[in-house]
Amino acid sequence: MNLEETLYRIHHEKLYYCDNEELMKEQGKYLDMLFTYNQLPPSKGEEKKALLKKMFGRIGDNCYIETPFHANWGGKNVYMGDHVYANFNLVLVDDAVIEIGDNVMIGPNVVLCTGTHPVSPRLRAKEAQYNKPVKVGSGVWIGANAMVMPGVTIGENSIIGAGSVVTKDIPANVIAFGNPCKVYREITEEDEKYYDKDKLIDIK
Repeated sequence: MNLEETLYRIHHEKLYYCDNEELMKEQGKYLDMLFTYNQLPPSKGEEKKALLKKMFGRIGDNCYIETPFHANWGGKNVYMGDHVYANFNLVLVDDAVIEIGDNVMIGPNVVLCTGTHPVSPRLRAKEAQYNKPVKVGSGVWIGANAMVMPGVTIGENSIIGAGSVVTKDIPANVIAFGNPCKVYREITEEDEKYYDKDKLIDIK
């Protein structure tokens, strides 16, 4: 399977094998940059920011990813908006496209995964894979230790509770949690009046 066909299959949810030498060489360039990013101290903020610009498909303004940070392609297939914060141990299985909107908060130990494998033991033994893109809408908050599985879209402003395993699309403006993740309730105007159950919001 040549590189052109492999790349087509990678981004069109088709089976492919992960043994193309040209592909692995290209991937290695991004993994080297990722290694460098993880070694830079927090005081090297401008260097880290510049490196993310090289690594990611797109990254907006005022984004910060704590280290350690892990990604199959170092962020090459990640398209991130403005004002995104990701806490420690973010894992992006970015074999296919991951879209992240503006003003997104990501807790520690979160996994966003596009890559998966066929059930067939014969094909898995040959390292067969296929990918399904992941989309996280603007204003989303993903709690610690959550896992977002291949093909999932999370609608804007929604909250994914800590420890959730998100196997299906989640609509906009809801709170959802669990394994598998399910909608608990909608986010309403009352949430602009109170926080932490019955405490009045006293700041603008």
